[in-house]
Amino acid sequence: MANILNGLIVSKEIKQEIRAEVQKIIANKRRPPHLAAILVGNNAASKAYVNSKVKDCEEVGFTSSLVKFPATVSESELLEKIQELNKSKKIDGFIVQLPLPAQIDQEKIIMAIDPRKDVDGFHPENFGKMALEMDSFLPATPFGILTLLEKYQIETQGKHCVIIGRSRIVGRPMSILMGRKDFPGNATVTLTHSYTKDIEAHIKKADIVITALGDPYFLKADMIKENAVIIDVGITRVEDNSEKGYHLAGDVDFDSCQKKASWITPVPGGVGPMTRAMLMKNTLIAYKTSVYND
Repeated sequence: MANILNGLIVSKEIKQEIRAEVQKIIANKRRPPHLAAILVGNNAASKAYVNSKVKDCEEVGFTSSLVKFPATVSESELLEKIQELNKSKKIDGFIVQLPLPAQIDQEKIIMAIDPRKDVDGFHPENFGKMALEMDSFLPATPFGILTLLEKYQIETQGKHCVIIGRSRIVGRPMSILMGRKDFPGNATVTLTHSYTKDIEAHIKKADIVITALGDPYFLKADMIKENAVIIDVGITRVEDNSEKGYHLAGDVDFDSCQKKASWITPVPGGVGPMTRAMLMKNTLIAYKTSVYND
């Protein structure tokens, strides 16, 4: 039976460490770190996610601001607000919650964010620095996965890591980070996607599988090798007959894979809480490196 990579426990520890640092900052008569979020429209998942970030800020002692726009907002209005946040001496980091409505060019929005305040780690400058193993903001989910592997001392050096999905938010950065000269890292990485032939053959050879597909219960026990480490990034609402009318499901068929894996992340309670904690950590890093934090 697999050991659990418990993101709830580890994220709580990280947030306690951040809170202790913030208390020292305040004790020294300095302002706490400040995270802002821009939310466009009424997407239920986006609203829930942004609200959870506001709660996280309260928990660690950060100041937070939520800027809401209707789904009809123009691109120029949004860019104007981004420039305002870029220049603000009171804001250390900010995020623009994705996805954005069709009339907004997402690339233009990401490019407009000051890389020094890009705590999501999506700006090409941060992505490029990450690829070159220079100091940068790491995207929160890959950062969370690395931290989970580190906390549980999961050996990655010389291991074969198969990543399922090549999104710019998880799959692609994860493939770079698992191959970097560091711990966690030094793995041999195979990045699989919708055009990969015989994907199961690759997965069966993997010591570590990181799946970020958004396809509930895709990964079955007969697809993984004995004692593999399974990281499940997927989270999908699956309709059911419960009171809520749905349950959250990962990409992994947890019940069957748990019997075969050595370590596994649950959904919920695995990668999700880590993503949120690392956004707080990135904001603290932004605060410490900011020229405005006096």
